[in-house]
Amino acid sequence: MLEEIYSSGDLRRTGLDKGILSMPEVEQLVKAIGSKLAQQAEEPDAAKPLRKGNPQPREFLSPASSSAAAISSVPEVRQLAALVDHTLLRPEATRAQLKQFCDEALHWGFAVVCVHSAWVPLVAEQLQASHVKVGSVAGFPYGINLTSAKCAEAEAAIQAGAREIDMVMNIGAMRSGDHALVEGDVRAVAEACHVQGVLLKVILENAYLDEEQKMKACQLVQRAGADFVKTSTGLASSGATVADVRLMRKTVGGEMGVKAAGGIRTLADALRMLEAGANRLGTSAGVAILAEADRRLREQN
Repeated sequence: MLEEIYSSGDLRRTGLDKGILSMPEVEQLVKAIGSKLAQQAEEPDAAKPLRKGNPQPREFLSPASSSAAAISSVPEVRQLAALVDHTLLRPEATRAQLKQFCDEALHWGFAVVCVHSAWVPLVAEQLQASHVKVGSVAGFPYGINLTSAKCAEAEAAIQAGAREIDMVMNIGAMRSGDHALVEGDVRAVAEACHVQGVLLKVILENAYLDEEQKMKACQLVQRAGADFVKTSTGLASSGATVADVRLMRKTVGGEMGVKAAGGIRTLADALRMLEAGANRLGTSAGVAILAEADRRLREQN
């Protein structure tokens, strides 16, 4: 399905940042990782090292205990990290936890650290002079704010150092069929972001929408000029699903970003979402996902 989408359309890199992997590149990355992991699974037991005693699960390496230089020697891990928004939006998150998230992002090379706007100055300071961008949110988590309030929140976060904004669509308006309100809301925030060279992702919160509404929301968001459609806040009754990501990718085609978020906890989860058509992942489990990829790909080599 993905090959049909990308072979017929513009294969430009999605979004304002030309460093973002194009969807054909994402597809190649998923195939490369999947092929290596399949080879590992097929390796005969005789070729695997023997372990003495009861086997113990290997703990993930923490940023303090593993070498950035060693991690960078696995190109697929570096590429996978560049597709991850390292996300900490819990209301009880502390300054120390946010600094740790920034350290993790610098260590692994994540695309973004996404936080509430009050923490943007701290995160911008921690990430300065790095390639990791600061992300923040507008209208989070319900999307029922006035458009002027969403614009003001986005603009304030941008002034504080955010380079990507994840806004929540007006979900109730979408369910009510008020398409003009939905599109106008997104367009206003998109204009506020783009005038500053900032990328905008729009959260649909698919748990509350039927299939027809999901497709229409994607069309409205795309027409309004946003850079990504996004599945979920991670706070509703369900998060990202393979079916939703496929539907969103099919609807927007190959020229717009699709971000999967909500419930992505393992390497298998991440690869399923990328294979379905996502080219950005939002998760608080990025360290575990990358550590699993790093360990398993090293074992295969």
